[in-house]
Amino acid sequence: MAVICSSSDPNQLRALLTTLDPTSIRGVISFGVAGGLDPSLKTGDVVVATEVMAGDTRWLAGLPLTEDQIASIALGRRRVVRGLLAGVEEIVAARACKAALHSETGAAAVDMESHIAAAYAAEADIPFAALRVISDPAHRALPAYARKAIKPNGDVDLLSIMGSVVRNPRTLRALVSTGIDFTLALRSLRGCRGFLPGGEALVAANF
Repeated sequence: MAVICSSSDPNQLRALLTTLDPTSIRGVISFGVAGGLDPSLKTGDVVVATEVMAGDTRWLAGLPLTEDQIASIALGRRRVVRGLLAGVEEIVAARACKAALHSETGAAAVDMESHIAAAYAAEADIPFAALRVISDPAHRALPAYARKAIKPNGDVDLLSIMGSVVRNPRTLRALVSTGIDFTLALRSLRGCRGFLPGGEALVAANF
């Protein structure tokens, strides 16, 4: 299995995908964290995409989950829902923006990679799936510096974050809350690694 880390940079992801030979790929899975749009979703909840949308374009997704698999996730105190993912090019940070996007699209969650992965899979005519764990729920506003907190290699830029806190100490509380949410989301995401087999769980979707 080949893993590509986009570092929440849509342009970087598109560039990385151009280096791959689609004829050697059996399927594409968008696997990571997402922002919550559905107010009922909490940090650590798992969203299995039924489809992904960006603007007026939609891509159907397929990743079958048996009741036993869903039950196994529930044992880890994670809720699993099937729903629509909204794809965007910029971080949706404010609560009001999340609410507006949810009202407009009905999407359960939002991320910056799944629509790119879906478009690539559709172009190559290969199966696509997306599994995303909620990191920042709908009621949580991401700090403004969250846009610059990730380095190109995917690491967190601690110096940049601490510099933002020094310049504005009032951001410390938001930083702590965001960090706790992200840690919980990653813990939940690690529990979903069983959904990344060699490709046999992927099913074809009608693009």
